[in-house]
Amino acid sequence: MNVLVAGSHGQVGQHVTASLANSDHDVRGMVRKESQASDIESIGAEPVVADLTGDVSHAVEGVDAVIFAAGSGGEDVWGVDRDGAIGLVDEAESRSVDRFVLLSSINADQPENSPEALREYLRAKGEADEYLRESDLTYTIVRPGPLTDEDGTGRIKTGRNLDRDGVDIPREDVARTLVAALGEAETHETTFELAAGDDQIEEALRSPVEN
Repeated sequence: MNVLVAGSHGQVGQHVTASLANSDHDVRGMVRKESQASDIESIGAEPVVADLTGDVSHAVEGVDAVIFAAGSGGEDVWGVDRDGAIGLVDEAESRSVDRFVLLSSINADQPENSPEALREYLRAKGEADEYLRESDLTYTIVRPGPLTDEDGTGRIKTGRNLDRDGVDIPREDVARTLVAALGEAETHETTFELAAGDDQIEEALRSPVEN
């Protein structure tokens, strides 16, 4: 499978790209700046320069699947987190790309239950989620809790509505989950929350929305 990673230079995206590069998949890493291309090459992926706020059609040519791991860092939530994802969904549909895995966030469906500073970001994420669900793509939407820089454990918990106590998760495990979801049919057409847990990633993804 030829996989495009949007946001491949980000903290989660680099883990995703490295994981794919060490697999049987071919991986194309989308970066916003030419200066970032060499970092993606060093991971073992093919870089492609494209800005999510502009034309990304050339980045999607010839790919079989997309993992959207991009994020604005709060600087342009509507342009990147919502419209950037929506634009990539449209391009994927127009080029008959079937598989789309989207990194969202816990509380994207209920931003009012998060601190005020996060609500606009979560609203943008939630609208992107809904747009993908209404598309013709075979989607998976992953909503992790707060991300940490701890080493991944390879163990997670998933559910439709996780208990909000202890939902932190290492970025490395989020990335592994996004990659594992690509080939797991049980994640097709699902939206689930994600946190550190006790189950191996592959095992947890066999029933990702059971609580």
